[in-house]
Amino acid sequence: MFPLVYEINTRVWLKELSVKHGRSITLENVPEEEFRNISEDGFDMVWLMGVWKHSRYSEAIAAAHRGLRSEFLEHLKDLHPDDIVGSPYAIPSYDVNTAIGGYAGLLAFRKQLADMGIRLMLDFVPNHMALDNRWLPEHPELFIPISKHEQCQDPRSCFEYAKGKFLAHGKDPYFPPWTDTLQLNYANPATHEMMIHNLSHISDLCDGVRCDMAMLVLKDVFNTTWENLSGKMTEEFWPKAIQTVRKKHPKFLFVAESYWNREWDLQQVGFDFTYDKPFYDYLSSTPINVPKLRGHLLAEWNYQKRLCRFIENHDEIRASERFGPNHAVAALVMLTSPGMHLIHKGQLTGLKKKVPVQLVRQAREPSHKALLHLYLKLFSFISDDVFQEGRTEWLELNADDESLCFGYCRTTPGRIAFVLANFSATGINTRFKHPSLEGMDHSAITVFSTRYPDPPHESDISDSTMNIRLAPHEGVLILADTR
Repeated sequence: MFPLVYEINTRVWLKELSVKHGRSITLENVPEEEFRNISEDGFDMVWLMGVWKHSRYSEAIAAAHRGLRSEFLEHLKDLHPDDIVGSPYAIPSYDVNTAIGGYAGLLAFRKQLADMGIRLMLDFVPNHMALDNRWLPEHPELFIPISKHEQCQDPRSCFEYAKGKFLAHGKDPYFPPWTDTLQLNYANPATHEMMIHNLSHISDLCDGVRCDMAMLVLKDVFNTTWENLSGKMTEEFWPKAIQTVRKKHPKFLFVAESYWNREWDLQQVGFDFTYDKPFYDYLSSTPINVPKLRGHLLAEWNYQKRLCRFIENHDEIRASERFGPNHAVAALVMLTSPGMHLIHKGQLTGLKKKVPVQLVRQAREPSHKALLHLYLKLFSFISDDVFQEGRTEWLELNADDESLCFGYCRTTPGRIAFVLANFSATGINTRFKHPSLEGMDHSAITVFSTRYPDPPHESDISDSTMNIRLAPHEGVLILADTR
């Protein structure tokens, strides 16, 4: 089955639970009701984001950073110094943070999940490490050197780790460097071995990893960015790393955070699933990009089934803020598309304020129980075989792309699901033909609308044609037996 994954910002969540229960909550003593809720909601995997030892340098940089402070104050008007910690992606070592329960806490948490048939996923950050990582200053050769001349040209690009000696900050080549990190040097085979050792260690603690910015250590990307400073990376990192872990843990899951349309390349080097950023971009564009979305959803099956779909995660604007009145219909499209499905904590109840990853406290917001009910209903539908195995076919509606209304179906022998989506502010009477509708018994049809708590639609079928009215910002799911 395609996994349904629940991303939890670990430090924020444990802080919330501690306030809620009036005592210190770590991973070792999370109340049983929390596990029960995760299980009853239907999640197959929990991604605990931010479990590793935090960086003192990163915390200091976050507290003093002008741009970040504005972001923190926007989120928390009553910001306190204790609310600010280091970035979970500036990692000094892959040791479990003692503040959240340490190794004992993580292992206890994993066992609780496993007892309910739920797997655990953790972060692996292959591109960079914190300034105060455990390998410095003894092994500067594991990082990218910067000459004094280069340092003078761009002082913000590097860190003086010893008097007159500089190492490059980690970076995405299209953005400023992450100044609380150092760039790992994959031109050096010893770096490969060190990071594979870290990955192997992580694999003993969980059932899968989400690999941060995984495309940055593809050989061609690394060489384009760093070869002038480091020399050439001659061997891909991912195939050997993934194979090493799979020898120990054959069912271990690898998920790549991926951008720049490198999803297929990362799938070919061994990743089980890759972020589907194009899907998110087409769905969240204003207005929705129907032609691009159609082409994307009709891509080859072996590519589709290894994509990780999302409409929110810790890096993106909250779905309720980004999609506004289209949140529910966007959720329907995401969850009825093939692949892994990622849900971010707070998404189910419509939270709107994105939490900076350097904060351990979240602003209080009202929750929306109707949206939660809708998500849980959708979760109950997507376990159907038609959503696990059915190929995607686009429906030709009586509306063009500019109407912001579209539909598709997914089919398996004896079963079909029609998905109709209206992303516009106006209603529309839709009509489409499909051979499976010929002579279909109305009693074999289940209709679900995202306009909860409005009652479900009644569909009109005649001569292989279905007529159904979509309200503004409405999605409709129609499931039917075709035997």
